[in-house]
Amino acid sequence: MSLAIPTPQAVSKQHKAFLRKLYLAHLMDDERHNILSLNRLTGMPRRTLQDAIAAFEDIGIRVEFVQDGSRNNSGYYRIVTWGPISSAWVDTHITEIEQQIGVADNKAASA
Repeated sequence: MSLAIPTPQAVSKQHKAFLRKLYLAHLMDDERHNILSLNRLTGMPRRTLQDAIAAFEDIGIRVEFVQDGSRNNSGYYRIVTWGPISSAWVDTHITEIEQQIGVADNKAASA
């Protein structure tokens, strides 16, 4: 019988993807962001960002791209509805979410 102190389980890939979506939605709800600004802010690869945003509907978040200029990529993402997700809960737990997905480490390194 082992008496070792249990260690917290690693965050599963699916849970990390879910938290990443919540984090990105939080960023888009607070300020105007496009893929380039999200990449700079989070350090996440462009493809990861695109995949996460495309999968927002999977968790009930509706987002739209607001065209702001003549170029195709001129504009920003806007949250239309959080669906069943509580944006207030995400606001309250944003620090833990950042830690779980590793963004807090990137923010500390770039500061």
